Amino acid sequence: MSAAAPVVRRHDDADSLVGDVASALLDRLEAAQSRGEVPQVGLTGGTIAESLHRELARRASDSSVDWSRVVFWWGDERFVPADSPDRNARQAREALLDHVPVDPAHVHEVPASDEVATAEDAAEAYSAAMREHGAGFFEVLMLGIGPDGHCASLFPGHPVLEARDAIAVAVHDSPKPPPDRVTLTFEALQHARSVWFIASGEGKAEAVARALADEGSVTETPARGVRGDETVWWLDEDAASAL
Repeated sequence: MSAAAPVVRRHDDADSLVGDVASALLDRLEAAQSRGEVPQVGLTGGTIAESLHRELARRASDSSVDWSRVVFWWGDERFVPADSPDRNARQAREALLDHVPVDPAHVHEVPASDEVATAEDAAEAYSAAMREHGAGFFEVLMLGIGPDGHCASLFPGHPVLEARDAIAVAVHDSPKPPPDRVTLTFEALQHARSVWFIASGEGKAEAVARALADEGSVTETPARGVRGDETVWWLDEDAASAL
């Protein structure tokens, strides 16, 4: 069965966008746990993600989510030292994970450059962790989109777009610093009940429009290449302005 067409949800501004995404995610986690599941979530980085993480932490005490029964992953990571501010995982910890009662065994970070020798080693270890601890799908996978149309660390025209039969791969010569990264592949990102693209700001508008156009190339706009069983684009008016 092919994935359903993407759904677009527009919001007046970044604050209302963040609030609605936070509400929807808490609802999804509560529903999954009420079914007896331990939901697996893919986190992303960036400014709007940091705002979302802080909002989730603020609302945590009012929600019935059992944070010790949520498993966390990342769609991609920068291959830098563990304490680098460039790390998506560090950002998520400081804004959310350090403020809710997670089970450390359920937080799966990509190994850092001061933990393993190469980005290939990090990708191999992350793939092994996902094979061992993954559910085979994300309940919700959150992704951003760059002005160039990239998502995770899948950049336009980059050789890594062609990766097959792999969960995570090393990325070198990234057009956006830092140059070395680890990313989940298209194949791994597709294993999601729901993929949520979250975009804010006029700088994302053209890329969003290309990603949602009826026709276009995944090579030119990699965000076109990720769909879950359900795919939702959460946008503020600026990011939706070219639709």
